[in-house]
Amino acid sequence: MIVIVTGGTFGIGRAISLKLARDGHRVIAFGLEARQPSSVAEHGAATLQTEAAALGLHIDALEADVSSAAGVQRVVDFALATYGEIGGLVNNAAIGPLGTILTTSADVFRQVVNVNLKGAYLASKAVLPHMIERRHGVIANVGSGGGWGKPNMLAYSASKGGMFSLAAALAYDHADDGIRVNTVVPRPATLTGMSLGRIGGDMSRYRPALAAVGRIGTADDCANVVAFLFTPGAAGLNGAILDAGSLPRQGGPVPAPP
Repeated sequence: MIVIVTGGTFGIGRAISLKLARDGHRVIAFGLEARQPSSVAEHGAATLQTEAAALGLHIDALEADVSSAAGVQRVVDFALATYGEIGGLVNNAAIGPLGTILTTSADVFRQVVNVNLKGAYLASKAVLPHMIERRHGVIANVGSGGGWGKPNMLAYSASKGGMFSLAAALAYDHADDGIRVNTVVPRPATLTGMSLGRIGGDMSRYRPALAAVGRIGTADDCANVVAFLFTPGAAGLNGAILDAGSLPRQGGPVPAPP
């Protein structure tokens, strides 16, 4: 399957891109090369392609802005020109500046929503006509426990909560078109450019917590669940929210054993 992964060159997106490629999919990963708000990740495209090649895999890594309709369309045009079809989409791109409503400016709120929620809207809107034409498609959103509301994450929580509803609405609207839309929730504080960016890139301030599986979660935990949604075994899932490594609705972390 030809799969586009937004924010696919860093962190969880990178893990998803590599896992899907290992599973035999043709992956087109895209994102921005410059550091974004609350992240230390940068220059990921060439690194991802080199890593994939070392594993005997091929990933097309492009630079494009998910919050720009023109940028998203450029990626879709590349996919169609190169492979002739699009069968899958992973809406993963996100930024996550911290702040309450009193400390979050209107400009920051707008930027977070533009990347996290509008980006998923734009990418889904761009690929859906091609999926509908083939009467088959898989869309996976990468959500967050913040989507149910978390302290000091006002804009991020609002955008991720919107992604839950966006996925459900898409699932309702396009089930008869043969398209499935589901959301995967990663473990809190999975080590990524975003989680490091929130602590100024200082690893000494990183406080990992045990997931419900009794160990620290990884980006691969989320990637494995996302990849499952692209298998025949997930054919009965539509509009679902899958928690990848924590208690329901991020009720963890699990305390360390005595």
